[in-house]
Amino acid sequence: MSTIDKTTHGEEKLPRTAKQSGESRRPAAASAVRGPAGWLTRFRTRRAFASARARSACHAPAPVSQGSLRKPPAGPGPEPFSDCDQPLYDCPICGLICTNYHILQEHVDLHLEESSFGQDMDRVQCSRDLELAHQLQQEEDRKRRSEESRREMEEFRKLQQQYGLDNSGGYKQQQLRNMEREVNRGRMHPSEFHRRKADLMESLAVGIDDGKTKTSGIIEALYRYYQNAATDVRHVWLSTVVDHFQSSFGDKGWGCGYRNFQMLLSSLLQDGAYDDCLKGMSVPCIPRIQSMIEDAWKEGFDPQGASQLNHKLQGTKAWIGACEVYTLLTSLRVKCHIIDFHKPTGPLGTHPRLFEWILNYYSSERDGSPKVVCTSKPPIYLQHQGHSRTIVGIEERKNRTLCLLIFDPGCPSQEMQKLLKQDVEASSLKQLRKFVGNLKHKQYQIVAVEGVLTPEEKVARRQASQVFTAEKIP
Repeated sequence: MSTIDKTTHGEEKLPRTAKQSGESRRPAAASAVRGPAGWLTRFRTRRAFASARARSACHAPAPVSQGSLRKPPAGPGPEPFSDCDQPLYDCPICGLICTNYHILQEHVDLHLEESSFGQDMDRVQCSRDLELAHQLQQEEDRKRRSEESRREMEEFRKLQQQYGLDNSGGYKQQQLRNMEREVNRGRMHPSEFHRRKADLMESLAVGIDDGKTKTSGIIEALYRYYQNAATDVRHVWLSTVVDHFQSSFGDKGWGCGYRNFQMLLSSLLQDGAYDDCLKGMSVPCIPRIQSMIEDAWKEGFDPQGASQLNHKLQGTKAWIGACEVYTLLTSLRVKCHIIDFHKPTGPLGTHPRLFEWILNYYSSERDGSPKVVCTSKPPIYLQHQGHSRTIVGIEERKNRTLCLLIFDPGCPSQEMQKLLKQDVEASSLKQLRKFVGNLKHKQYQIVAVEGVLTPEEKVARRQASQVFTAEKIP
């Protein structure tokens, strides 16, 4: 019998299976290809070959519902390809109709192999996508860390510059640079530059302020003014005599703390109660104040503050605040303490408790006292974020509101000297007066002087400054 069966139409039919024919289903050319692409080529060749066999084994009958599978009847069935009773098999995946069950099975297997191959390729692609995403995320993280580091360094440099820790020189260097700039702009004659430079060198050599930015006699002028004017003021309390010191070319932008210390010390030096601890002193220049604070650190005062400022102030433009002023005064045996108004105590971020404390400091009895009182209390050092000033008195208005009288080192000496005139105008006091609504910083600290320390008390306070504390209100 021939190995080739005849269809009812007389066409030759391919062997039913590869095993029956003994022939390979894969072309020789396809078997030489390697890798996923080669496998795909071989797979497609096999599928085409099997599909061709399936089509050869098929009739073109009426449509059969997709997915139905009519298995051969049990027992001896009709002859294959009989015109009326031939079994038909349709592929549940693509709907191809076959007359041979084994060929259909090969055809379906190829579908499954194709699906498995597609899943494998999807897994490979997914793995590659995950690897790429991981690499992109790592690169993004690296760039972000680099940008954050650059920003932090830039902010750190700005802070160093703002607080005078950028190694750009100190009081002397800034004074000379600014005077040279004035000469270049035609605002200062070269002869004036050399005269001021000589005065600067002399002041630095002796460690005493040259007094060029000092204005004296303001407290006395305020006393006369309140005696004869200010009809809306019920009472006013003034500190002891104090000189105003303005920031100069050498400390503009960073020297307010030093200038306020000069104001406070100028008052103590005119008060005989402090002769014992301040005898022989004059108001020091800013570099000398820096040296005095460094000496206090060496004695053991405020080690934490010293560490924050690298134990060095001379030759820098480093800011100082309430802690450094307290440290310096205590090292001189001046009794003082820090009060921290660490949060607002009134509406709209105001600090009425601060005003009440100042009033109680300058006045123990308000009723029955004269309108103007020159107290024996020294001025008060006032610190807030970015600036410091000096409180020299307080007004109580007829409507019971309070108003502080403040010296600001940022106020030019020419403006302060207007207060020395015989007929002082009320508008001239505008630069001194600060009402409750004018002080709205989140936090204020004050340094208030209370007298003189004994040597034993100084030692005790030095020990206490190892961990700096302040009285908090509220």
